[in-house]
Amino acid sequence: MTAHAATATSQPPTGHAAEMPLYQLQMMRVGYLVMGVGLAVVKWPLVIGYDPSTPLFEGVVAVLLTAMSLLAFLGLRYPVRLLPILLFEALWKSIWLSVVALPAVVTGNVDAPTQQLIFNCSFVVIIVAVIPWRYVWQRYVTAQGDRWR
Repeated sequence: MTAHAATATSQPPTGHAAEMPLYQLQMMRVGYLVMGVGLAVVKWPLVIGYDPSTPLFEGVVAVLLTAMSLLAFLGLRYPVRLLPILLFEALWKSIWLSVVALPAVVTGNVDAPTQQLIFNCSFVVIIVAVIPWRYVWQRYVTAQGDRWR
């Protein structure tokens, strides 16, 4: 191994976990754990014991969310690298709550399945709380993007 290669592998890359306080990494891990365990409890049984009579899109959602849970568990090891998974979780639930659930609540059109989904999506507050928003702003909004050519 060359001296350059040894140096490159022994130092953490700039803009990653080395710049973030340990407590923040641990908080992110809590978010990944909540997300991963929650999805594993609810969705894995549907995928493991898949029923062929399941409606097509219910099956798609179950498999998609099972994959998300696996990525969430990977986030326990790599909390910064898997940050987009936390962002996706926070974004889709926040959008659904504001675009679908809030109007239904305001108009009094909340049936039992919608009420259950509102309850399930409300746990997004944990994810929103553990996301390092300053880091997100610096790395995804104000930082120079990757080159196009």
